[in-house]
Amino acid sequence: MADNVTPRVRVPRDATAGETITIKTLISHPMESGQRKDGDGNVIPRSIINRFTCEFDGEMVIDVTLEPAISTNPFLEFEAVVPESGTFVFTWYDDDGDIYTDSKDIAVN
Repeated sequence: MADNVTPRVRVPRDATAGETITIKTLISHPMESGQRKDGDGNVIPRSIINRFTCEFDGEMVIDVTLEPAISTNPFLEFEAVVPESGTFVFTWYDDDGDIYTDSKDIAVN
């Protein structure tokens, strides 16, 4: 498990039915490409978040494959249409098999 991996998500608390909202996510992660060397000349092992998904009440909103060229602490911003009150579930998949999740509820007026 990568040290200090922290997901953060911003979702509006409420929206109107059918409204398009902006969602922002950031995960604190070193995103090591496996191509750099440490001070002793040893290759630093690859360790990246290789996939990110967002679901709304079980329906896929976005599914992104991340590559080693993505910077440290990847930030993603995207839009989603909110049909009704529900829960967004965010999932980040790490090379080492770890999975990080967060969820946010939204109320539709």
